[in-house]
Amino acid sequence: MKIEERKKTDAVRILHERYIKGKPREAKLLERELEKIEVAQRIYQLRTEAGFTQADLARRVGTRQSVISRLEDADYRGHSLRMLERVAEALDCRLQIGFVPNGVYGT
Repeated sequence: MKIEERKKTDAVRILHERYIKGKPREAKLLERELEKIEVAQRIYQLRTEAGFTQADLARRVGTRQSVISRLEDADYRGHSLRMLERVAEALDCRLQIGFVPNGVYGT
């Protein structure tokens, strides 16, 4: 492991121990934030891999560019299942929803 990687790992461990470990409320908040980040990043990744601008994807979905921008924003909380299905279809993907036990992010 490179020194930079070890430092990052150590920093994450230290932050986790200081702010999350043994604090169920904070752990749950962290998991919710990580879920939002994951959705936003995945939409962005699929869109850019497809070579689409936000406006291109919006046209394919039947919405406005600003809606796609919000979906790619990790702070956005208004995801609807129907909109995510429309985005997946426009990106030639299938939306997969799952239930996982709490704590999957190491919290």
